[in-house]
Amino acid sequence: MGSALFGKLVLTGARGNLGNELRAPLSKMARELVTTDILEAPAELLPNETYVQADLGDYDAVEPLLEGAEMVIHFGAIVDERPFEDLHLPNYVGAYNIWQAAWRHGARRVVYASSIHAVGMAENARGIDTDEPHRPDTFYGLAKCFAEDMGRMYWEKRGLEAVCLRILSCTPEPQNVRALGSWLSYRDMVQLVTRAIETPTVGFTVAYGVSNNDRAPVSNHKVGFLGYKPQDNAEDWAEALFAKAVAPDPQDVAQTRVGGPFAAVPLGESGIEAIKRMTEGKK
Repeated sequence: MGSALFGKLVLTGARGNLGNELRAPLSKMARELVTTDILEAPAELLPNETYVQADLGDYDAVEPLLEGAEMVIHFGAIVDERPFEDLHLPNYVGAYNIWQAAWRHGARRVVYASSIHAVGMAENARGIDTDEPHRPDTFYGLAKCFAEDMGRMYWEKRGLEAVCLRILSCTPEPQNVRALGSWLSYRDMVQLVTRAIETPTVGFTVAYGVSNNDRAPVSNHKVGFLGYKPQDNAEDWAEALFAKAVAPDPQDVAQTRVGGPFAAVPLGESGIEAIKRMTEGKK
């Protein structure tokens, strides 16, 4: 991959864990990188990076950022289950604001950090692919369904391409037994986003953000044209993770659905806290 393949790229959610991992590789792909988040700017910026503090729920703040952009990589959101009212502006309205501003300014593509929670109630044992119908497990997952459907509509009605990446569990290392299937390494996440940007034409595409795990409950076989070839495998951590796992329970939807603990929590209650309990070997 050569440098400066694109003119201007915009990255939202740049202060989050995944957004921060994307800043450097994206800067090498563009002459100009605009990064944004609701938080203050990072301590150091890359040579071609401009940071703008902005609230995704405020269209007037978002719209100018997209002027002249070829693509927007939309990773900004609250990344946990919350009451609908808490998610409404950042996750629902924020997604609309990005797509609308991208279209108004003639951008070519939105690369969107969707989530496995858009289909979180699907069973692990079914081996779902990218045609799986929406089955959200939370208000958080429902927001991902909304944005995916909007992405398809903006492609079919307005010609704005979209790649929606249903990310599973993206962490430096797999954290629990569920992650033996769901883990996405940072290295593979960067590769997936890069492929979503570089692929010449995508129309509307859904792909799963998952590493090359032996136990992956999802399949990307229908979107091979993206050229995504994950390099990492959570199986390397299997022995250690099984040693601290909770007891198997076929009635526990946290263990049997692709959304994991998000599939089991009451609507509006944190899924991240439930994942922490699973990681600690607690029910």
